[in-house]
Amino acid sequence: MWIFIKDHWRDGIEILILATGIYQIYRAFRATRGAQILVGLGTILVFLTLISTVFRFEVISWIIKGAATILTFALIVIFQPELRNGLARLGSNRLFSFSSKRRLAFLERFADAVIVLSKKRIGALFAIQRGISLKEHLETGVLLDAQFSPELAMSVFYPKSPLHDGGMIIADDRVAGAACVFPVTEKEMKDRSTGLRHRAAIGLTERTDAIAVVVSEETGGISISENGALQRNLTEKEFREKISEIFFSGKPTHENNPASQLDRKDPLSPAGDSNLVSD
Repeated sequence: MWIFIKDHWRDGIEILILATGIYQIYRAFRATRGAQILVGLGTILVFLTLISTVFRFEVISWIIKGAATILTFALIVIFQPELRNGLARLGSNRLFSFSSKRRLAFLERFADAVIVLSKKRIGALFAIQRGISLKEHLETGVLLDAQFSPELAMSVFYPKSPLHDGGMIIADDRVAGAACVFPVTEKEMKDRSTGLRHRAAIGLTERTDAIAVVVSEETGGISISENGALQRNLTEKEFREKISEIFFSGKPTHENNPASQLDRKDPLSPAGDSNLVSD
């Protein structure tokens, strides 16, 4: 037994590395158009290989061998968006550039704003920049440079506001721009009720490491998208806990837990609890 382990331990490590790599590739490519193409090509190759092996078709075997090299370059082209996004995430710094105290203060204001928008059923789309710059998407909207506040968010996303269409980009704790256009995901959505804001949130987080938050105009539901995965219809408590978990990794900050500090009963302080927007 020990002799076998001594002679083959490298094989075990190699298998583990390959299995991890294949699983990560699967996670990155699943539910994308590229994955569908890969499944189609794989099915054709397996079918042709079986036929050529059983019936000893020399021409088909020669074509398959010759196509293998071409297919390698073709897959790079097909999966270019997924490969680019994966490498961008790998090289990005996912941490906020400002202090934990400022981060906590911003997340409190942000959670307040999202909950007020949700209760009033005002549709909204936020993108919080992390390691990967959102400058490319910022240039599609209106540039701003203002400290984030619930009142500002209400003003921007009010249905009659000129900036209510599109998304708001937040860099550090400041609003960098509004009415920005985000890329829509190419995933096949099983839920047909997934609207354009939700698809844009998924699309942006597929291509960058940003966090996207959506408020549904129809239901007031709150959703968070991270790494192309969408969590929908979060309660107020679930949203506060999730946003704190993302930016604090679920760890306490200073002497208190950020999740508990964000778990406030009133979405706005008494001074700001008036109806900012008429229903």
